[in-house]
Amino acid sequence: MTARAEPVVTSRRTGMLRRTFGSIAGRLVLASGAFALLVAVAFALLVATVDELRAANAREARAKEVTVSVLSLERLVADLDTGIRSYAIGRERQFLRPFQTARKEIPGQLSEFRRLTETDQSTRALAGRIDLEIRNYIEEFAIPLINIAADTPGAATGEDAIRADRERIGSIRRLFAELRQIVDAESDASAEAGSDRAREAVGIGLVGFILCATLVLLLGLYLVYSIGRPLRAAASGASRIAEGDFTQRLPERGPGEVLELSRTFNRMAEELAERQQKLEEQNTQLRTSEQLKSELVSIVSHEIRTPLASVLGFTSLLLQRDVTDDERRRYLEIIDQQGKRLAGLLDDFLAVQRIEEGRLELVHERIDMSALLREQVQLYEAQSSEHALSLSLPGSALLVEGDGDRLSQVIGNLLSNAIKYSPAGGSVQIEADRANGRVRLRVRDHGLGIPAGQHDRIFTKFFRGDAAQSGIAGSGLGLAFARAVVEAHGGTIGFRSAAGRGSTFWVELPAAGAR
Repeated sequence: MTARAEPVVTSRRTGMLRRTFGSIAGRLVLASGAFALLVAVAFALLVATVDELRAANAREARAKEVTVSVLSLERLVADLDTGIRSYAIGRERQFLRPFQTARKEIPGQLSEFRRLTETDQSTRALAGRIDLEIRNYIEEFAIPLINIAADTPGAATGEDAIRADRERIGSIRRLFAELRQIVDAESDASAEAGSDRAREAVGIGLVGFILCATLVLLLGLYLVYSIGRPLRAAASGASRIAEGDFTQRLPERGPGEVLELSRTFNRMAEELAERQQKLEEQNTQLRTSEQLKSELVSIVSHEIRTPLASVLGFTSLLLQRDVTDDERRRYLEIIDQQGKRLAGLLDDFLAVQRIEEGRLELVHERIDMSALLREQVQLYEAQSSEHALSLSLPGSALLVEGDGDRLSQVIGNLLSNAIKYSPAGGSVQIEADRANGRVRLRVRDHGLGIPAGQHDRIFTKFFRGDAAQSGIAGSGLGLAFARAVVEAHGGTIGFRSAAGRGSTFWVELPAAGAR
């Protein structure tokens, strides 16, 4: 259970880190942290270097103070020696003033000298020896020599006394020289170290400034690239969308906020494009609807007015005049024919309306299309003496499953159109066969044909092309109804036609048992 939980926790942590540092805010926080860390490191190194420089300067200053103290002691020791020599030679108390003055100042100067040298191990021992040598010189040589000079002047100025004085003073001076050499070496080392620390401080400051400036520049470039460019692209895309160009898309990349902005922009553009397309489709539908409405008014006014005028005219004639039985029968036949024409037109309207509403009910039964074709050919053959209908069928039955009445209407529409659109008469060939599990029938005429510019609207409601101008009656609903019925049976309908060269309409239906 624990082994499964660990990958889940790791995945959650990874996702949290990706969301945190994948956003502009997270990256800015990260960059700010890196910048602050860089400044802190540079400042810490600079402080450390300045501290070292301060320490080097302090050591150099102490070395100078030690040097000054050594020089002061050397001067006082020289005064001691001068005072003793002068007194030994002249034997007057005034010659002891340099000695006495130096003797008074030496304890304080020695104390200061020991204070300055006690923190440095290399000079502390040597300073102790100097202190001891000076004190011994005063106590063990200078004072006894003064007393000897007072009692025995010759002994104080003798060769032994002079040699002893030179040896003691020379020993002290050699110690002073050795101490100055050590202090000068330390002073030079401190000065060099101070120069090195100063150069390091300048270098660290310069490197820190360059790194900070580079980081700021990179951060600025990042902001320009990751925020500025996408925002300019979004503004440009928005302007083009405002001008009606809904094909604009933004690249979906960059930090979280920019990525979300790009995705939202693209979704907006897609929705606007879809809405524009829908509006265009609706406008097209409205224009088509208006056109169909105009065509419907034209068709209704023409197709209904003629038979209605015939019905009303012959009815009025029968009511107002006495006619013979033959005339009455002929008038009634005309009234009956025109009434059926009105009823057929109404049936076409209702049938198409039911198809559009999805209420067209079909009876499913096994039907022989050969029999339906024979019946319809026989029916329409009797309606026109100027057209020769020829039927070609295979020897076996062409069985399909469907509604016989509706399929008869489809065949009747095709035959009726072939006859109507061949006003000069001529032959109409009807063929049917079966292949690859499909029953296919074709109706071919040699009439007016259909111009290429009207092919895509042939199966549209109320569309009649140039029929109205040619004086051909019809509602423009037959082919729309035929296609709906054929497609409801799982079949297809189509045609081939050229203006002035006739038309061939074909229907394919699944053979019985093929579906």
